[in-house]
Amino acid sequence: MAKQKKIVAISGSIREGSSNTNILKALAAFIPDGIDYTIYNGIKELPHFNPDIDRMEPPAVVEDFRKMLDESHALIICTPEYAKSVPGVLKNALEWLVSSAELYKKPVAVITASPSIAGGDKAHESLLLTLGMLDTIVVKKGSLLVPSVRTKFTDDGKVTDENTKQSLITLIQSIVDQINN
Repeated sequence: MAKQKKIVAISGSIREGSSNTNILKALAAFIPDGIDYTIYNGIKELPHFNPDIDRMEPPAVVEDFRKMLDESHALIICTPEYAKSVPGVLKNALEWLVSSAELYKKPVAVITASPSIAGGDKAHESLLLTLGMLDTIVVKKGSLLVPSVRTKFTDDGKVTDENTKQSLITLIQSIVDQINN
């Protein structure tokens, strides 16, 4: 019997009622049977990255985070743009993964959602650079900008825009195809 595939999702926003977290919740409706989909909500618990601590004995919360990602088959990140980049809490989480290689050659999908018409392109570009440094594989059709996000989802995370819905379905299908090959 084949081992069940696991996809972990991380929101770059820790704000209550975050549009980015709601997008990850909405994605659950498009995940096919046989895939374990988990939204990780612990990035706010990770301490500030410190290479001295990482070299000695990383905190348990960091070890748990790394283990969860190591056991996953793919990662989806959905982030807002903040000050023309990804929020510090997401960057911090990714910095804990630089030396430990849990994301090495792991399939990743990236969504950047913004309330502005501009769509968060600077954060998207920044995140893609960081993921390149981590040597991940951003899957084909696994990169999505969602401008004017508040006009495309309800407050409880239901997709109201058909083009966005189709883009999310395509993104999920791309990552599922990658991990099933």
